[in-house]
Amino acid sequence: MADSIRNVARTPAPRTPDAPPGPRAAERPPAERGVAPSLVPLLSEWVPRQRWFAGKGRPVTELALASVTELLPYQGAAPGLLHLLIRVEQPGPVTDVYQLLLGLRPAPLPPVLAPWAVGVAGDGPLRGAGVYDALGDPRPTGMLLERLRLPGRLGPLVFSREPGAHIPAGLTSRPLSAEQSNSSVVYGDQLILKLFRRVHPGANPDLELPLALARAGAACVPAPAAWFESTDLADADGGPATLGVLQPFLAGATDGWELAPAAAARGDAFLAEARELGRATAEVHTALARVLPTMVLRRQQIEHLTALMTERLDATAAAVPALLPYRDALAANFARLTALGDAGRTWHAQRIHGDLHLGQALWSPAASRWSVIDFEGEPARPLAERRRPQPPARDVAGMLRSFDYAARSVDAGPDWARRTRDAYCAGYAAAAGADPRREPELLTAYEADKAVYEVLYEARHRPDWLDVPLSAIRRLAAA
Repeated sequence: MADSIRNVARTPAPRTPDAPPGPRAAERPPAERGVAPSLVPLLSEWVPRQRWFAGKGRPVTELALASVTELLPYQGAAPGLLHLLIRVEQPGPVTDVYQLLLGLRPAPLPPVLAPWAVGVAGDGPLRGAGVYDALGDPRPTGMLLERLRLPGRLGPLVFSREPGAHIPAGLTSRPLSAEQSNSSVVYGDQLILKLFRRVHPGANPDLELPLALARAGAACVPAPAAWFESTDLADADGGPATLGVLQPFLAGATDGWELAPAAAARGDAFLAEARELGRATAEVHTALARVLPTMVLRRQQIEHLTALMTERLDATAAAVPALLPYRDALAANFARLTALGDAGRTWHAQRIHGDLHLGQALWSPAASRWSVIDFEGEPARPLAERRRPQPPARDVAGMLRSFDYAARSVDAGPDWARRTRDAYCAGYAAAAGADPRREPELLTAYEADKAVYEVLYEARHRPDWLDVPLSAIRRLAAA
């Protein structure tokens, strides 16, 4: 049974046997070709301003349309809908591919769509059309839900549905405004569609892992109901790129980042909640280790791991001088891990969440349990790296750092964070049968690596928060 689950999880979107191959760009209908003069000038101005654009601070040297699929024909009064993959090149050289759903209406756009406007097409076949981000328009997003309800293929786009998934028709849609690296649309408070903005060849972990966990019976992870992919952006094995995932929407749930600081501000301990969150994390790790491949980290892998940690430390210390007094002590932490590997110590590695923190956990009062979401990993890291087996201690360290942030955000003091961190680890140990605190060298190294990342981020984006990771750096350097 485990082997069959592994095989399914690695290929989450099987091809429809009788589906014709996607048309090559030169064979696609005229409505899907020749739109570059209409769209590229507008997108070159609009895309770099969006919150989900990863290349802020660097000029765009080229923007090109990599794939265009007409989902709704534009016929004057009736809105049209285009699915785009765009290739953005920046100095470095850096090349990224982004996903867009563009609506088309006669200009000027209705006032309700003004916040979503891209601009008015000036040249080409769409001349005079009002172009906008279609996620703000219920008609195109409703059509997208219908595509997900009825599996099939449209050009390079493949729509798949999990057998037995309940997807009602005609649900009213609304976009979520709190997204940053991706975008989401909620349908009738029953389902949520997550659209990946920056896309990569192959399966996204945010489909791959929840699908494997759902089929393994892990109740703490919402099961994917449907998803869609693009064969125009495939990996070396021909696996299509994941574009979006439809999952149950946990109405009434509150994420841990709202709950934990609020509890700390009230003086509440949050120990029971932290313990249950530790149990949920362990449930995820145990299920992933059961149904997906694992490995053992030996001397060579450990040396590679600590070398990367040391490189990040040195680069950050060069960019943020406040880290320099602690550089040698942190490097010594990493060196201790290397020495253990040299002495024959090994560690278990498996698929993990990859970006675990309080914001990735939702507490549902109706079910009285935590749900773990957003398995994409750190979007800035390459997809191959995010899909690589890693020690579960990395996820644990991420959550421990999040408790630290929760305490400091409301000046709750280090004792609140320490007690909550201990409760989380105790809950994890009770469910997993292994306490992450029993491997202090590994956990300390991952905590330090995460805090170094936070130092660089805060120095660049939120200097007022820089003391939060620096306080952890001082503690870890003295460990």
